[in-house]
Amino acid sequence: MRVLFMGTPEFAVPTLEALIQEHEVIGVYTQPDKPKGRGKAMAFPPVKEKALEHNIPVFQPAKVRVPEVVAEIEAMNPDAIVVVAFGQILPESILNIPKYGCINVHASLLPKYRGAAPMQWAIIDGEKETGITTMYMAKGLDTGDMILKAVTPIGPKETGETLHDRMSVMGGPLIIETLKQIEAGTAPRTPQDDSLSCYAAMLDKELGCIDWKKDAASIERLIRGLNSWPSAYTFWNEKTLKIWDSEVVEYSGEEECGTVVVKDKFSFTVKCGEHALKILEVQLQGKKRMTAQAFLVGNQVETGMRLG
Repeated sequence: MRVLFMGTPEFAVPTLEALIQEHEVIGVYTQPDKPKGRGKAMAFPPVKEKALEHNIPVFQPAKVRVPEVVAEIEAMNPDAIVVVAFGQILPESILNIPKYGCINVHASLLPKYRGAAPMQWAIIDGEKETGITTMYMAKGLDTGDMILKAVTPIGPKETGETLHDRMSVMGGPLIIETLKQIEAGTAPRTPQDDSLSCYAAMLDKELGCIDWKKDAASIERLIRGLNSWPSAYTFWNEKTLKIWDSEVVEYSGEEECGTVVVKDKFSFTVKCGEHALKILEVQLQGKKRMTAQAFLVGNQVETGMRLG
């Protein structure tokens, strides 16, 4: 099958690799290069790097919906367009081009968690499982008919980073099976129930600011969901203190939320709206990540102090 691929981040790379092994990938569309790091040198998107390794033509228009790009795609005559975390919404003029349609590989069990950050929100919301869904793309945001799904559990210590890495490799086998069934005419086509959907909004740094008035379990999930970006944080001695690992402990004291209520050699515990959170790994502004034990060696933390 002649496949045109559209994707940008690291998450999309394993799916592209699987398609290269099984199909003729005639081109790759990805977002424009962006400045990265302190030096602000222009960096290739991960998908571009992988495409160039295999000598696949790469296209990086700022907008794919402009007439000249639509005509360019039409001239390629793809049998299918596969889209994974591309970063642009495709217009109907592109959706209607391929013989077998535009197929999206989405990182949630649709119809739940439509939008930009489904993996992280699944952790933050306390879901027990998530997965990958392939679907026919339609005009709306992640609203197309579903084809196949692959399910994975969310572990009790799962982070946004570990889930991302596990789920990124699930897309390849699923898209290969999806295209096989589409070509054979046996692929299911299940409409989504809009009433079961929720929107997984894009992550930003403000989301990571910990509100200690919330229950400890919710804060612990926020910390895991936002690990490794944008990370959850609080304030200590007027400096940002990122929290990388924590543990919920039962506590019923009357102190104000955000108060350090227990301190030992290895950790410190903070009162929350319900129960408390034992802090196990942190990163003080301008410093490297470290265990709470290492942090306590160089910083004065006492019971009664307040964070936030």
